[in-house]
Formats: sequence, C-alpha cells, structure tokens
Amino acid sequence: MKTVLKIVLGLFLLLVLLGGGGYLWATGERDAVLARTYETHRVDFPIPVPLSPEEVASRGLTPQEAEEEALRRAVESGRHLAEARYGCLDCHGENLGGGIMMDAGPVALLQGPNLTLGQGGVTRDYTFSDWDRAVRHGVLPDGRGSVMPSEDYQRMSDQELSDLVAYIRSFPPVDNTVTTRHFGPVGTVLVARGQFVLSAERIGEHDRAHRRWPPEEAVSVEFGRHLAAVCVGCHMADYAGGDNENPSWPESANLTPHEDGLAGWSYDDFRTALREGRSRDGRALQEPMTFVIPMANRMTDTELEAIWVFLQTLPPVADADG
Repeated sequence: MKTVLKIVLGLFLLLVLLGGGGYLWATGERDAVLARTYETHRVDFPIPVPLSPEEVASRGLTPQEAEEEALRRAVESGRHLAEARYGCLDCHGENLGGGIMMDAGPVALLQGPNLTLGQGGVTRDYTFSDWDRAVRHGVLPDGRGSVMPSEDYQRMSDQELSDLVAYIRSFPPVDNTVTTRHFGPVGTVLVARGQFVLSAERIGEHDRAHRRWPPEEAVSVEFGRHLAAVCVGCHMADYAGGDNENPSWPESANLTPHEDGLAGWSYDDFRTALREGRSRDGRALQEPMTFVIPMANRMTDTELEAIWVFLQTLPPVADADG
C-alpha cells in the first residue's frame, strides 16, 4: 500500500513539475511576444482639417472664425464616427478616461487606456503620426504592439482620424491611470502558442498608404465596404465568421450571402437585427453584437443600407465547420 502511495505521490509531483515548467515556458514566450516591436510608416495630417481657401473667401471668414468653424465641424463629425461607426466609448469609457475591452477571468483583462489630457492620459504628446500608429496599426509609440483591434480601423481615412482626434480632445481631462493588459494563465498559454494574436501582427504590412478622404456618403458598394471594414475583427477578412478570441463570446455569424449566412435575408431583416437586436428567426443577438446595436441606431439610413449593399456583393462562403 505504501509503495502505491509513493508511486501516486511521485506521479503527482512529476505532473506539478511538468506543469510548472510548461507555464514558465509560456510566460517567457508571452513576454517575448508582447515585447516585440513593429516598424510602421510615418504620416501627417492637420487636426482639425482646415476649411478650403475658397470657402473661407466666399463666406468672408476671418482666420479665427475659419479655425473655429473647422474645429466645430471636426468635433461634430468625430462624435458621429465615435458613437455610430467605431465604438470608441465602448472600450475607452463614456468619458474616454478608460474602460473595459475584455474581462474574461483566467484568460485576460484588457482595458482601453485613458485618452484624455488628464493625469494618466496616454495621448498627451501624440502627433498625428502617433495616432495613426496606435489606431490604424495597433502600435504604441515605443513600437510595441497594443491590444487595440486595429485591423478594424485600417480603412479609416486621414480626415476621419483627424476628426476623431478633434472630438477626443474636446473631452474634459480625466485623471486615471489604466493598466491596459493583464493575461491570466489561460491567456498566457494562448499568447505563447500563437492563438491570441495582437493586431499589429495580424496586419503584417505597415507601410501601405491610407485614404486621405473617405468615400462619398451614398448607398454604394464603395461606401459600404469602407464602413464594413470595422466588422473584420470578429467576422474575419472574408466576412464568413468564426471563433472569437474572447471565450465568453459565441462564434461570429457568417455575413456572406451563403446558406450558412445571409442568404434569404432581406434588407429589412438586416436592419431589424442591427437596430433591434433580433435575428431573422426571432433570436436575440448576443455579445458582442449587443454592443453594436446602440451604434447601429445612431447610423444614418444611408450608412446602414450601404453596408447591406456591400455585403450582398461578397462571394458566398460556407462556415468554417460547414
């Protein structure tokens, strides 16, 4: 009997040692991944975008009046972009002083940093190039990758980014220091094994030029493609859906016109899903789509219909497990 107990105890200790050694390896790999740096291009653009000389002249504006009008327009546009298209307040908080991106127990606690000019704000010395690297590339000023889902924002134009920054800078300063990422044991293993990938790594190429100006706002494939770019983080580059990195979220839906996706749907079905949170079969949408519903209700009819028109042009793709 004592011999059996010794064997069992020995096996248990061996498993503990192997597990501990494996976790030490995973921790080292995680730290190496998070310390990796990325080179990106450097771009510049005014904040806010100034009025054209023709408009200034035709309206007889003084230089100060022209600056004030440009800032007013940028803040108004940035508000719509933040609230209806890009969901900035969902991750960075209603006051942009910091918020929760993911709180998944042993996987990870990921937080949106403080974007205001208060103590703990990370953007106090940001140039337009720093904003570009952070938002559209997922790269911090020191070159390390961030946890921001920047693959969703790659198609944002320079003007839209400028307007967003003008809007963010209009917020009162908030004093709050945020620890942006903490990976638990499960998350540590996922990062080490390449199953949790930072957006800077997903994007890969960081020297492609961005649009200077957004497409014309119209019910068109071009405008819809521009808007639907924010969907790729969950619905994948081919819009066919799949597993999310957040284990508390269900598999994302197939948005292509395949029988596994939106085949048989009408625009009314699509609009009801996004604005009322009900699928075509009456089921309530789950997280993270519940975060999208308030945004969709702030979208214009033109924006929503343009997304639908674009999705209808996609090649039908079966679900990954279909």
